[in-house]
Order: sequence, then structure tokens, then C-alpha cells
Amino acid sequence: MQVSSYVADPAEANQLTGKTILVTGGASGLGAALCHVLSSSGANVVVGDLNLDKAQTVASLLAEAGGKTHALGFNVGDPVAAERAVAQTVERFGQIDVLINNAGTDVTQSIDELSINDWDRVMRTNLYGPFLLSKFAARQMQHGGQIVNIASTAAKRAWPNASAYHASKWGLLGLSHALHAELRPKKIKVTAVLAGGMRTPFLLDRFPNIDINTLQDPVNVAKAVKSVLLLPEQTVIPEIMVLPMQESSWP
Repeated sequence: MQVSSYVADPAEANQLTGKTILVTGGASGLGAALCHVLSSSGANVVVGDLNLDKAQTVASLLAEAGGKTHALGFNVGDPVAAERAVAQTVERFGQIDVLINNAGTDVTQSIDELSINDWDRVMRTNLYGPFLLSKFAARQMQHGGQIVNIASTAAKRAWPNASAYHASKWGLLGLSHALHAELRPKKIKVTAVLAGGMRTPFLLDRFPNIDINTLQDPVNVAKAVKSVLLLPEQTVIPEIMVLPMQESSWP
């Protein structure tokens, strides 16, 4: 299913009206699915991505469907750019209620082949970026808010030739739980989402022979994230795992 063909359920409209949500890595895959699902539920959605043109394309689709949106092009691993992205979100919509740290990258190589620069790039995107954005967003959430960190089942298991990815996702899970403990007194909920395989370019472009029948539609994961955002104020889920029904690599 192409994200651009996503059709909102009228019964779900306005569930997030008044909420401003910044989604990183929002121009493709799960990020784009999140933008569509959350915008169709009434949220103001800021589409953040390294590629501004692609972010603007997604934002245009949201606007055409009646959504309130804005596109930002920035590198999540750049402290100045990350702080500016949060500030621009607040300038555009007056507040930031939800941060979704979705931007991610990977290098499929053995530790012998993996360059130091590639290791640094994966860590800066997958772990340092969420640290920066969470730090800056939490400062703006004076009356509470939510931070959702998109991890992976790679934060619970390991396979060869993905040391940087595993290290970053295990680290992100640890960061998420630490922030869950730290920010609860400030009424900021923090949730780690461990997503199983999805039909997104992240997997399909690198593993063309993968059986797509074992993968889930990213829209399904986006809906699971939305369900977390709709929990009563008194309740928080610190960790949620969302798996495809046909995936056999997880118990």
C-alpha cells in the first residue's frame, strides 16, 4: 500500500485536533505513514526530513486533504539544526505536544568492513538525534507532552553485519526508558515503539529478495503509535512492540 493512497476513517477524524506533532524522517516509509495517519486525525503535523523536497511533497499531500502542516529540512544529528527545528515548530503552531523520533539509517556491513564514518553517521542519526530533539522538545513541553521513539526489534535481538544499527537501537531503547523515568514528574510521557519488519524502502531497497508477505504495512504501525497518543492522561505505555502476524523471527 502506498502511503499517498491512505484513506482516513471518518470516525477517526478530529481525535488529535489541537495537537502539534513533529515527525522526523517524515518523508518516506513509516514517517510518511505517521504523518498521514496523524494529520487525518486532526493534528498539526510538522514533516521533518533530511530531504526538504520530499518533506514538502508529503506536506502538500496532507494540505490537499485539509491538514494543517509544515515541512522542515534538517539533519537530526546537528545540534543547531535540531534546536531550530523544535523552535520553528513552536513558531509555526504555537506549541509542540508530541515529538516522534522516527528518522533512522543503517549500514549492512561486517565490523571489519564498516567504516568509522559510517558508524558515526548511524549513531548520530539513530541515537544522538533523538537525544538532541528530546532535550529541546522537553524544554517546550511546559504543560506536559509526549515523546515517541521509534526503535526496532533490533533493540531486543541481534544478527550479523548490523553492529552500528543494533548498538544505536539498543541505545535508543535505553535512552527512552531513562527519559520515561526522568520526565514523568513533568507530565511528559515517553514511549519506545519496537516495530517489526515493514513494507518500506528501508528494507525493500536493501533486501530485494525479502518475502513481503512477512512484512506489515507501515500504516498499521502508525495506527499503533496513534493509539498510544490517545491514552488517558493518567496512563503511559513505556514500551510497545508491533509485529507483523507472519513474522517468524520473533517469538
